[in-house]
Amino acid sequence: MIFESMLKDIDPVVSETLNQALDSKNISIKQAVELLLTKGTEMIMTTMVADRLRRNKVGDRVTFVINRNINFTNVCIKRCGFCAYSRDFRNEEGYFLPITEVVRRAVEAWKLGATEICIQAGLPPKMDGLLYVDICRAIKKELPDIHIHAFSPEEIMYGCARSGLSVKDYLSLLKEAGLGSLPGTAAEILDQDLRDIVSPGRITVDDWINVITTSHKLKIPTTSTIMYGHIETTEHIAKHLGLIRSIQKETGGFTEFVPLGFVHKEAPMYNHNLVKGISPGPTGQDVIKMHAVSRIMLNNFIDNIQVSWVKEGTKMSQLLLEAGVNDFGGTLINESISTSAGSEYGQIMKPKEIRSLIVSAGRVPAQRNSVYRIVKIFDESANGNESLLDTAEVSKFGSYHELIKLDKFRYNHTK
Repeated sequence: MIFESMLKDIDPVVSETLNQALDSKNISIKQAVELLLTKGTEMIMTTMVADRLRRNKVGDRVTFVINRNINFTNVCIKRCGFCAYSRDFRNEEGYFLPITEVVRRAVEAWKLGATEICIQAGLPPKMDGLLYVDICRAIKKELPDIHIHAFSPEEIMYGCARSGLSVKDYLSLLKEAGLGSLPGTAAEILDQDLRDIVSPGRITVDDWINVITTSHKLKIPTTSTIMYGHIETTEHIAKHLGLIRSIQKETGGFTEFVPLGFVHKEAPMYNHNLVKGISPGPTGQDVIKMHAVSRIMLNNFIDNIQVSWVKEGTKMSQLLLEAGVNDFGGTLINESISTSAGSEYGQIMKPKEIRSLIVSAGRVPAQRNSVYRIVKIFDESANGNESLLDTAEVSKFGSYHELIKLDKFRYNHTK
């Protein structure tokens, strides 16, 4: 009764929108804009509605996956304004991991309990068009049961260009080689005019949609993302959410939605004033509203809203569990892309740390696989459940900052 009473006391337009969401009705893009603009009590109520929808949809379990990121090269032909990870092929910090090293890292992670390997990288010049296929085959030869979550739509389009294959044929070849799912990154904001400003030369909105929908038609699930907190408006965000929702209504292939806040510290477009009016990332209120409105907008179609702990840190990630979030992402082990952009929250989070954060937030931790099937549900103490990764020495995995200084994996552009 108190909840319903509070809804009556706020702005009637916002109240109507929130009541509509509580009645399991879809809100419009215009209504999403209104929620993204809320402040004070209206913002609090928006968060509370998102939390109730989350509870009604998926209950009090908060899931996570034990995985390892393998960013096999930072050499890239493109120069996106938000990316501090990529290096020109002539740069002394350029590296390239051979397939044997990619496999070694995958095997190491598997032995420590990982069920997923996440692979994304730069786009090196003159790349063999079937490199991604060869990577999948090599991993699956050693680890037939591991899930390969790899290659953004940007990488898929590059593989197509280098191999001369169509998107459908290339994805089919990857699936045959063992690819399990695609990360729905390279989305940034799905507005072409905005993309031309923050990432000129990046794949088009139409290309991103084509790769994603083709993947879904081939029964290759994908995630979905947004990058926000730079120069976008609330209208851009709402339309992006609307597009994600319409794709899901058509294909049903998204496993989750992941808001990704812009990390500005090392981003070229921020540090060199390349983009007029750019913001230094989202505010705390922006982060909360982004996740809450994502839940409200997508709740009828996408069950899982994920927080990126590497972007938001532990305390904000916990708070977002009260704003519609039900998934804590993965252990990552070797996160490089956000770290290179200036993220301060580390490259790995051990399972016991994730479980502890979830329990202290009053939720039930559950380990999942890549497509959200539950592997294990943990008790309230989250103690006595240590995995091999929990007891591993973090330094053994190396770091991004160490990797770019190693001569062993230095990129050789003369080959």
